[in-house]
Amino acid sequence: MFYKHVCKLVLPPVLMFVSMLLMSGAPARAELAAPPGVTPPVGTYAGADVAQPIEFPHDIHVNVNKINCMYCHTYARRSKVAGIPPTSKCMGCHKMIATDKPRIQKLTEYFEKRESPKWKKVHDVPDFVHFSHERHVKKFVFDADLPVENVEQVCGLCHGEIKAMTVAKKNKPLTMGFCQRCHEANGGPGDCWKCHK
Repeated sequence: MFYKHVCKLVLPPVLMFVSMLLMSGAPARAELAAPPGVTPPVGTYAGADVAQPIEFPHDIHVNVNKINCMYCHTYARRSKVAGIPPTSKCMGCHKMIATDKPRIQKLTEYFEKRESPKWKKVHDVPDFVHFSHERHVKKFVFDADLPVENVEQVCGLCHGEIKAMTVAKKNKPLTMGFCQRCHEANGGPGDCWKCHK
């Protein structure tokens, strides 16, 4: 069952290139829907802009080119952290695509120096909080048999509508009350030690 979901994540570079060309004019949706049967936690937050070494265009990758969140953030399904893709993964496409763009030229410089951009955290919780992407993806995607193509709905519960952003910006509070409301509404654990170290 796990492999049927994972296979949908891997898009051969040629197909990815074709999809980028075909979908380059897709309009943005106004609001991201919650997954079926899930009550999204209520709360908004006006996070500060976090300057990144490269202004990564989530809107182009996710909304226009339809690249699945877990294609780049591969650790989300098997780890506490979602992870940042290695520069080599980005260059899998960008050796050929948009090579004339300043962002890609900067990315190429990092790649040629065998360095990763020094990305800064945007969605962070205090050190005493234990949040596991793996548990949440398992519950809301794999256990719920949500098509993996719709994983952005699950990611959006805590991260907001990333596909409408360029550089990610924190727009959900990620406070104890925010998480607690979600746990209560969706059958999450109520034991303090499940989330606190």
